[in-house]
Amino acid sequence: MSDGELPLTRPLVESTEADITDDPRRNLRGRLEAVLFVGDEPIEVAELGAVVGADTADIQAALQELSDEYDRGGRGIDLRQVAGGWRLFTSDRYADVVERFVVDGQQARLTQAALETLAVVAYRQPVTRARVAAIRGVGVDGVFRTLAGRGLIEECGSDVAGGAHLYRTTPLFLEKLGINDLTDLPSLAPLLPEANELDDVSSSS
Repeated sequence: MSDGELPLTRPLVESTEADITDDPRRNLRGRLEAVLFVGDEPIEVAELGAVVGADTADIQAALQELSDEYDRGGRGIDLRQVAGGWRLFTSDRYADVVERFVVDGQQARLTQAALETLAVVAYRQPVTRARVAAIRGVGVDGVFRTLAGRGLIEECGSDVAGGAHLYRTTPLFLEKLGINDLTDLPSLAPLLPEANELDDVSSSS
């Protein structure tokens, strides 16, 4: 090399980018993060594996690492396992900021009556409309139509005794609550009347 000639070296940033690309674990997490970012509903591990080309164990480990990383870093998003899959959510830490950003009326809220009815269905499912009406002490036909229209409850067969439609909550209900299974619901069921206390109530809808 002659005097004044600079040594041929690779730029530091190029080396860093190569290191990131060559790290299999970081590469997998990045691919998962990209897919989850564009998903509009929880994505199951098996589906993620098929998309990014990795086995279930590696996918599950990478998702948990991402979730822990978001949690430790005080990030504005969380990665949660809900309704049988994984999905990105805005962090509860910054709920006040998100609420201020959302334009008034852009997000439709359930009424108190709808929330109470939904709670009864969640803890007593499968249940008929008549049972829910008896527990609440008011008619629930209109509320049931609202909840079904929102995709939060659905028909799931008929009552053996009277033939009335039975209702249950949907996977969307789990997703909205940010839980993975009905067993994750708070233990409030004992506060509701037991089914055998309503035997005198007609089960027809």
